Amino acid sequence: MPEKPLQRRLDYIDWLRGLACVLMFQTHCYDSWLGGAARQTSWLQTSFFLGTLPAPLFLFLAGISFALVTDRMRKKDFSANQIAVTTIRRGAEILGFGLLFRLQEFLLGQPWAPWTDLLRVDVLNIIGVSMMLMGVVCRLASTRQANAILAAAVAILIAVATPPLWTTHRPRFLPWYLESYINGVHNLGQPQPWLFPLFPWAAFAFAGLAAGWVLVSDWPQKRRLWFLGFAAAGVGMYVLAMRLDANPIHIYAVYDFWHSSPNFWLARTGVIFFLVGVSYAWCQWGWGARGFRPILQLGKTSLLVYWVHIEFVYGRFSILPKRAETIPQATCGLVIIFLCMLALSVARTGFKNGPPEIFDRLPWRQKKAAAGGT
Repeated sequence: MPEKPLQRRLDYIDWLRGLACVLMFQTHCYDSWLGGAARQTSWLQTSFFLGTLPAPLFLFLAGISFALVTDRMRKKDFSANQIAVTTIRRGAEILGFGLLFRLQEFLLGQPWAPWTDLLRVDVLNIIGVSMMLMGVVCRLASTRQANAILAAAVAILIAVATPPLWTTHRPRFLPWYLESYINGVHNLGQPQPWLFPLFPWAAFAFAGLAAGWVLVSDWPQKRRLWFLGFAAAGVGMYVLAMRLDANPIHIYAVYDFWHSSPNFWLARTGVIFFLVGVSYAWCQWGWGARGFRPILQLGKTSLLVYWVHIEFVYGRFSILPKRAETIPQATCGLVIIFLCMLALSVARTGFKNGPPEIFDRLPWRQKKAAAGGT
């Protein structure tokens, strides 16, 4: 029984990762498969709008997890240097996965994929680099409060520095493949909004790191309704971002709300804070706390389903013709992708935990267990 609160805590993080997977699936599927007049509909525009959340969620949750792991290592009396080396090494591993993923996509994309695709800055790359930077930043402070303040300061600094680094103060002296990690320029001469450079994306990871240090502190342990504070803070951030955006006075020479503006970063961070509160309540008292939970299940294997689904949506093995489907047809494909990725996720955790565990999570198996059946 004492372990139950901790389990719920992990559950709501996994549930949010699963939500990010679902939002990612729908954006990728509709973007890849819709064709003709369907590409001019509000349906696709809404899908794209929802698609602005998965990457920030993945990065934010990576920051929360980073704080949880670091705090756990401190409690086990690991030295500051040991913690830094371990966490930075883990970040390097994720970066390595990102480079390996780019290699896979390059090889499967032959003979059409250009060699420059190998150096494209994708979301796995930036999660890995962000984790390495978080390892350095966490080494600079030894208390939870100091870590939270420092992480929040770094997040704000990254967000505020993004517009000039995209426009008037680009680091043009760097080779394009290094500048791309700063502003996503790639080899195209201008920063590309579909890439994932450190500015602004690492700001979401550091915002998550700051939130993580709050979550491991005594504050949520002493306040049963702490999640309401997170949700309220999220609403406040969103309202502030909208008011700042509506202000006719801007401090930047070039202002692009949807791609490089600190206000858009603040608005999305506010939405994520709100979702953290909602997710905790859902997994504590709602259906997210009962039976087989497909969204939470996806969140447990988010890296795997991200890696695999791309090839069956955008790649050579796409299950539907690209840019040729209607909304109902693409929706059927989306359902197939969701079910296949869910099955893959269940199989993965089953191999990890043992075959009986797969079936024990099914609702009818749980009812039998509760009744003393087999």
